[in-house]
Amino acid sequence: MSLFYVPTLSSGYVLPEEESQHAVKVLRLQAGDALTIVDGTGGFYNAKITNPHPKHCSFEITKTILEYGKRDYHIHIAIAPTKNIERLEWFIEKATEIGIDEITPIVCRFSERKVIKAERLEKIIVSAAKQSIKAYFPILNPLCTFDELMKAQQASQKFIAHCYEDDKRLLQNEIQPAKDVLILIGPEGDFSKEEVQKALSVGFIPVSLGNSRLRTETAGVVACHTVNLRNEESNR
Repeated sequence: MSLFYVPTLSSGYVLPEEESQHAVKVLRLQAGDALTIVDGTGGFYNAKITNPHPKHCSFEITKTILEYGKRDYHIHIAIAPTKNIERLEWFIEKATEIGIDEITPIVCRFSERKVIKAERLEKIIVSAAKQSIKAYFPILNPLCTFDELMKAQQASQKFIAHCYEDDKRLLQNEIQPAKDVLILIGPEGDFSKEEVQKALSVGFIPVSLGNSRLRTETAGVVACHTVNLRNEESNR
């Protein structure tokens, strides 16, 4: 199944130029051929082509499913961008495929990267969401500092994963199904002790992701998968 992303359905039933080119030039779709379309906010549509133009391919909708794949929980991961940007891109791709609702890049005391290209990351999100047949695309928030996040954080469950030898709980044992979750993942040099204490002072719970010492991007994927798996198990 090839998914096409149309974020502006309210403006007309036309594929964006890049999607039009893929449908007409690459897949060689013709008038009357079927399309599957998502809008990134829960809309899932069956459609058929009416005008196979390579720059503005038009279509008509034959079936609409709203809130396709909607979940009763919200996963928000705030993660420090890695020095090698390809590792952050890998995290965003895999977390989107697994299922995540919100991503916030954060700058911490020991961060080695303090600049990101949001446009490229957004393209990775779209590609990964289409590949994994997601109708809801995760929100990518602007890069912010750790302190800014502490002032704005909101979630029913708040966790910070760090590597210090403190008393920590296993994340999988702390997740309460059907509740919003915010998890903090630090840079390669970890959070500073001051940052950990600041998070604890506003209600974050310190957690471990297992016995292995994980890279930043791996920790993010493990955290995302753990929350999803815990919620899926509770629905069986």
